[in-house]
Amino acid sequence: MRPALPRLSTLKTFNLPPQKVEDLINSAVSTTILTPTSDLLFGHPLRVLVAPSGFKESLGPEHVADAIEAGLRRVVDTGSIVLRKLPLHDGGEGFCRALVAAHGGEIAEKIVRGPVGEPVASHLGFIGEGKKTAVLDMAAAAGLRLVPKSMRDPTVTTTFGVGELMKAALDGGCNNIIIGCGDSGTSDGGAGMLQALGVRLLDANGQELPEADGGRSLSRLTKLCWCGIHPRLRNDAESRVEIEAVCNVKNVLCGPKGVARIYGPQKGATPEQVELLAAALEILGGVAKKDLKMDISSAPGGGASGGLGAGLMLLGATLRPRSEAINEYFEFDRVFESQWDFVITAEGSLDSQSTQGKMTTEMARQAKRHGVQVVALAGSIGEGADGCYGAGIKAFTSISRGPSSLEDAIAETERLVKDGAEKVMRMILVGLALGRRRT
Repeated sequence: MRPALPRLSTLKTFNLPPQKVEDLINSAVSTTILTPTSDLLFGHPLRVLVAPSGFKESLGPEHVADAIEAGLRRVVDTGSIVLRKLPLHDGGEGFCRALVAAHGGEIAEKIVRGPVGEPVASHLGFIGEGKKTAVLDMAAAAGLRLVPKSMRDPTVTTTFGVGELMKAALDGGCNNIIIGCGDSGTSDGGAGMLQALGVRLLDANGQELPEADGGRSLSRLTKLCWCGIHPRLRNDAESRVEIEAVCNVKNVLCGPKGVARIYGPQKGATPEQVELLAAALEILGGVAKKDLKMDISSAPGGGASGGLGAGLMLLGATLRPRSEAINEYFEFDRVFESQWDFVITAEGSLDSQSTQGKMTTEMARQAKRHGVQVVALAGSIGEGADGCYGAGIKAFTSISRGPSSLEDAIAETERLVKDGAEKVMRMILVGLALGRRRT
């Protein structure tokens, strides 16, 4: 029977140089370790699950997982570790391709109108029997990565391209559409998407609002006209399509914690633009409640992807918590049918928002229920990160090596993740060595 591992102490930073770590390990066991786990674990390999999210505008989840593996293997040899990679997709960029790969589907490339109005190369996928289920991630048409830094003004960016992808799925005969909501560069309440699908947005004079004009135009909205909506989205359509959105249901459209105030600054909004957007989205909520008898202002998930969730609700879409949906699509919980000693996860920023539905802390909660230790790597650590301890993360550290510009940090992300993973593994071995000494 395998002996129980010593528990890892909760640590925030790992700043010892590699040489000092090696000295600590060697002095702790009074011998030279032939392989990192041969003595510490009584000859058993260390079982590590690598389960990171992506780093926005830099590395996708698969690439982060590869970088973590590379860092770990600098410290432990192949015979000393059993390692499995489980990239965590939360509906953001890469969700479509990952789901298509998991289910043996097909990808179709398509040019759509991007978030700043220019054509962009995008794609959607087809899975299931007869390839009748379409999959897309909104980030492939309206993601922050597609918004040049000099043009980051979420009052004007649009989700029109998302609607074009949906229209392509409808025209292609799909019966279901799965939309991943994450990594958005927009805050238009889904207005552009609705327009691309034939919904008319009208002002007080009955004039149609400009097409793909961003969230700012909603300040003049007084009515939604559904007469031109795609026929397969009509309530009386014989082959009406079912839409499912994978999103963070803790995001709401309006109020003090509405999407404009929480996420607007991350997308480049000034304080004045934040308030403009907040007021415009309040108007959208009011129009929806008056015309459709639907209160989307505080509905769970309505604020997802800059309010795209609210626009999808107006189409009758089902908004699903992403942890629940991801578990179904990728068999998220089955990984814990195996025994793991540690989970190493990662995300771009660890802060108070991390416990509000982000996949890293969802993974940590799963691990905690199975008694598995979790360590997190982060591009940055912000206010409220300590709350992650309650979610099951036992230790976290920033991969940053000191002050640097965001552009430089993004360019160096892969190297920093590798180095961070190496430091974490060395410190894990220190903890194991100390625990071994006491047994």
